[in-house]
Amino acid sequence: MISGANANSNSCKVALVHDWLTGMRGGEYVLEAIAEIFPYADLFTLIYVPGKISPVLTTLPRHTSWLQKIPGAEKRYRQFLPLMPRMIESFDLAGVDLVISSSHCVAKGIRKAPGAVHVSYVHAPMRYIWDRFDDYFGPGRASAPVRMAAKLVRKRLQKWDQKVSTPERVDFLIANSGFIGKQIKSAYGRESKVIYPFVDTERFRGPRTAGRNYLMVGAFAPYKRVDLAVEAFNRLRLPLFIVGSGQDEPRLRKLAGPTVQFLGSLSNSAIADLYSKCRAFVFPGLEDFGISPLEAMAAGAPVIAYGAGGAAETVTEKTGVFFKEQTVDALMEAVLKVEGGAVEFREEDCRARAAEFSKKRFQGELIEAIRQAWADAGKDPVLLEDRLKKSWALKPQSSA
Repeated sequence: MISGANANSNSCKVALVHDWLTGMRGGEYVLEAIAEIFPYADLFTLIYVPGKISPVLTTLPRHTSWLQKIPGAEKRYRQFLPLMPRMIESFDLAGVDLVISSSHCVAKGIRKAPGAVHVSYVHAPMRYIWDRFDDYFGPGRASAPVRMAAKLVRKRLQKWDQKVSTPERVDFLIANSGFIGKQIKSAYGRESKVIYPFVDTERFRGPRTAGRNYLMVGAFAPYKRVDLAVEAFNRLRLPLFIVGSGQDEPRLRKLAGPTVQFLGSLSNSAIADLYSKCRAFVFPGLEDFGISPLEAMAAGAPVIAYGAGGAAETVTEKTGVFFKEQTVDALMEAVLKVEGGAVEFREEDCRARAAEFSKKRFQGELIEAIRQAWADAGKDPVLLEDRLKKSWALKPQSSA
């Protein structure tokens, strides 16, 4: 049973659920924005790494699974994937009236209390066992024993994911893009409401002074296809800066030629400076949404993107160029269009497009979706509105 400030309130009791908190990336910033709406909620997550999470999230009463007690789990948590359904279902949400999950793996599978309302913001259907399975467990991506184990548990995890995504477990589904909305329909047979994530435009207001180098920013996960960019810029002999780290880093460093530089993990201010100075931002992966193209546009930089997934819903002809096939040759052709001046972009168009994806817009649309789910469940609106009166996001001085 939950405890703390949330449990002592006379208004509706709220729980926020997130898969794991091991760093601040796109999904964690979405969670942070949700926490600003419900600053007195309890937070449930499988594992939490101190010092890696924003101050907003550290203020919430926090509940973790037994994974938290495993030595070294902060680096090896993905190895426990087959056990995560049991972990997430072990949380006790007795007394919670409203559950809001932020899910790309198992968070959506938490058990709500009888009569509670569960709204799930889905970054992707359990990505490791649906469309991204081969990216993580295909030949060359994992050892033979790991691939065999993954194949053995895949069907079981898919069945579990479908079971916990029924209206009895999740009242209202939100997709972070139309691309993910289609995946939700395919995997769960349910409709969802699209609410796009946001970009913090305040971080990228510095003057733009475009240089010669191109830029990539993100985790080195297989589906990001950093390898395409490395090989393309090797052949083109053009400068490419790559910011980030991840499981594919050793392999990618071996592929890189002299014009490709790995800069590691950098501060937000350093990344913003790189966005403002790059010739264009390179985005070769098939992403659920993809926040980094919006960050680049917020800094006034155009984007070279694979023309599918979330990027196709954010980048426009005025703000970037698409390549239609996920191949080195197709990416090279798109880069040469920018390099040769065949396409030109205005800084103000890029910034204006990014400004459409504000946090204020995200929080407002999310609140309305929660109100709809609450009303559809026949709940007393006064209880929810009393909770929203305490929202940081609804205060006049809240930033967009």
